[in-house]
Amino acid sequence: MDLSVEGNVFGLDESLSPTMQDLREQPDDPALFKGVRDTGGRVTLAMYDCLKPIVGAVNGVAVGIGSTMLLPMDFRFASEKARFGFVFGRLGITLEACSSFFLPRIVGVEQALEWAYRADIFDAAEAHAKGLVRAVVPAESLLDEAKAFARSLITDRSPVSVALIRQLINRNAPMETPWDAHLTESLAVFYTSQQDGREGVRAFNEKRPAQFTGKASQMPPFFPWYDRS
Repeated sequence: MDLSVEGNVFGLDESLSPTMQDLREQPDDPALFKGVRDTGGRVTLAMYDCLKPIVGAVNGVAVGIGSTMLLPMDFRFASEKARFGFVFGRLGITLEACSSFFLPRIVGVEQALEWAYRADIFDAAEAHAKGLVRAVVPAESLLDEAKAFARSLITDRSPVSVALIRQLINRNAPMETPWDAHLTESLAVFYTSQQDGREGVRAFNEKRPAQFTGKASQMPPFFPWYDRS
């Protein structure tokens, strides 16, 4: 990895002195949005908000942002050629792209700390053994297997149901009690049962594939229920 050290390496506006309060109250202020907020984090937040399953396939070196960008994905596949690394400590910087949120949820706090402290590059076998990737497959069949798996998640499924399931699990899992899960699931079942849920029950009783008409672009009126602020 070759990083220039001429001038402002990371392209940040060093004339700013942002505080946490600034970022909380004015996250979209142009100076803060472009000059302070982590670009990788902005992308991973968009992936977190996505209403469709995300499946990744790694067939080479995915170090630094290459590794952290994988974390908000639902599933990750790798070939034996894949390499990973949370190398920020070696660069004198720190975790980005919301990885301090996602990585411990995937591999546990202890493993996340070890990878971040060591800042080493590791292979696909270790990534698989520690739970970062779902499977290691031959490079020549990597994309086909990842695509087939992705299709299996959505074929004959309601897009609205899948979108809600993704958001319910991602957002309710970190909650301290099941109360929020109860509230959001109650609304989710109430509204989906009036739409694709009716067709799903009919299809189940008639032993046929369901013909769902709902679209993720047309979510129930309670969605989104969350407020990041």
